[in-house]
Amino acid sequence: MATKIRLARGGSKKRPYYRIVVADIRAPRDGRFIEKIGAYNPMLPKDSEERVTLNVERVQYWLGTGAQPTDRVARFLDAAGLLKRDARNNPKKGEPGAKAKEKLALKKQAEEEAAAAAAEAASAGEEAAAE
Repeated sequence: MATKIRLARGGSKKRPYYRIVVADIRAPRDGRFIEKIGAYNPMLPKDSEERVTLNVERVQYWLGTGAQPTDRVARFLDAAGLLKRDARNNPKKGEPGAKAKEKLALKKQAEEEAAAAAAEAASAGEEAAAE
């Protein structure tokens, strides 16, 4: 049976609270799970000790049996020193979209035309002054 260590959402509307559970990958997100191994309360400040609580022994057991953590849980485990998670990098995320690139190109072209017109007017003014 393939297992995952993942978050199961609880709490009320706009007040989330998550249990960190080990579940079969086919089970629904908030449905049946094998074991609860921790909790995550995103409403607490980031520096709070109670924001993420883990049962370290059980986490190590489940990782040893081959349970795969989700990305968010892997972050928690990395912060706790239980798992080494590679840093992720998405260089395309910071790139502007197609429309923004078009707007930049049009703006650049307009600036170049304005600069060329200003240079042409200045050279015409110098010629008129020389005569």
